Amino acid sequence: MHAFDILGDPVRRRILELLADGEQTAGAVSEVIRAEFGISPPAVSQHLRVLRESGFVTVRPDGTRRLYAVEAAPLQEVDIWLERFRGFWNQRLDALATELARGRRHRREQRDDRGPDRRQET
Repeated sequence: MHAFDILGDPVRRRILELLADGEQTAGAVSEVIRAEFGISPPAVSQHLRVLRESGFVTVRPDGTRRLYAVEAAPLQEVDIWLERFRGFWNQRLDALATELARGRRHRREQRDDRGPDRRQET
């Protein structure tokens, strides 16, 4: 299955978001997903299985629990694919940064023109 087929499902994307914060039990993931998406525990388990079999997550036993964690390699492949498109948003982000700096400079100049802060005089 292609990485974007895996990431195209909102439930699987949300599971990856949860696991990005650190290793979690299947039960903890299932609880959040059930609350947010209203799907059954077996359906959550199926999504976890797809993520595991496609290499996006790893699982390790911890007693009777299974701990899931994000596997970086498939996400790096997605990142490499996205690289050719970064130019589209990098220019806009650079322009935004310029405008934000211009606004900060303008506010600073306005403060300087008004003189010292009266609260400092007391």
